[in-house]
Amino acid sequence: MSDSPVEVNRSKPIPRAQTGSRIKDVTADILTYLIQMERRIDPWLRPAFDATLRDPIAHWITAWMNARRVNEHLALAEEKLLPHEDEFNQDVIASFRQQLSSLWKPRRFERGGNTKTHAIVRGELIVHDALPEHLAKGVFHEPRTFPAFVRFSGPGPYITPDIDDVGFMSISVKLMDVSGPKLMQEERFTQDFLAVCTPTFVTSDIRSNASLQRASLQNASIYHFLNFKQSHLLDLLMQGLWTKTQSSPLEAPYFSCVPYLMGEGQAMQYSFWPTSDRRTPVPRLPRRPPDDYLRFALEHRLSRETVDLEMKVQLQMDSFRMPLEHAGVLWPEKLSPRIPVATLRLPRQSVDFEYATRMARLLSFNPWHCIAEHRPLGNQSRARKVMYATLSELRHRMNAEPHFEPTPDDLP
Repeated sequence: MSDSPVEVNRSKPIPRAQTGSRIKDVTADILTYLIQMERRIDPWLRPAFDATLRDPIAHWITAWMNARRVNEHLALAEEKLLPHEDEFNQDVIASFRQQLSSLWKPRRFERGGNTKTHAIVRGELIVHDALPEHLAKGVFHEPRTFPAFVRFSGPGPYITPDIDDVGFMSISVKLMDVSGPKLMQEERFTQDFLAVCTPTFVTSDIRSNASLQRASLQNASIYHFLNFKQSHLLDLLMQGLWTKTQSSPLEAPYFSCVPYLMGEGQAMQYSFWPTSDRRTPVPRLPRRPPDDYLRFALEHRLSRETVDLEMKVQLQMDSFRMPLEHAGVLWPEKLSPRIPVATLRLPRQSVDFEYATRMARLLSFNPWHCIAEHRPLGNQSRARKVMYATLSELRHRMNAEPHFEPTPDDLP
């Protein structure tokens, strides 16, 4: 753990492992270093790998995961409580509280996850015309345009140079002017959509999440995955298929990883896909790029052109092969293809990083900022309702800032 709190949103090296074992610490630090070095050459290796090996390996890992699971013959969109899931969630929250208190000073508290802010920009979600009836649900029930805040971020809980992170990015979309009752009353007119650059979640359920956060407290998350008593190697392999040296926050797909309702009795996962194949060269490789090259790439492109991402949904067609309670299983596209429902448009704009940093401290994103037609599903999402709210309240209290619900007038 870092000896002293670090400065807000300023890149710092990843702290060294502190497991209490010299051998385990050295091993974890060496593995971290090797991953960081691989990131310097990854852009030359990854295209061929993705084109030939990624999907077959993902199918193999998914089949292995399913072979170890029990088919409980649940109905579509049917949830089942995980034993002791509230206890596991409190364990996760306790780990985050301890870690955040050691990392951040009062009035400079940051998020526990998706911590590094690349940008917060103005956007709009344009719902497509003439959607079929089974897709015209919730915010998609009629063609219209919603104003939105869009936050692009890196991993957490540390704020590291982009080339030193695990190759992970996230997007948080806060729609405004959304009418109807919300499942969390703290915001009355918003609908949040959260997604990351991997199609499966880093942990399969909240129990596994609690284990990961305990390992993260020691700056040694690798030992959650490589654990002889309860290995999570398959989750590690699946994540590694999609984490890579990123070129720009505007050039990667983003996935919800966990399911949501698409109207009563129908479950879905959603995703955001770039409509352009362009790839911004990562500067200076194989030497070290600038610490914040991802932000610079985003700022450069949005200053010159409008960028569109296509929002797609994938409907649950099989309760076992497309589970709600196991977030590590990849939903098969052959069984249920991803269908476009809207366009997330980011108009050409000047990106103000000081504004983004300020708004990142004020805004709260929670998948439960939603209407009932898009209720989050599964144990990870049930946990996030309490977890996100608790940690958001802690962050706002430590920063002496009240909860803030934005309006379109607050857009940059």
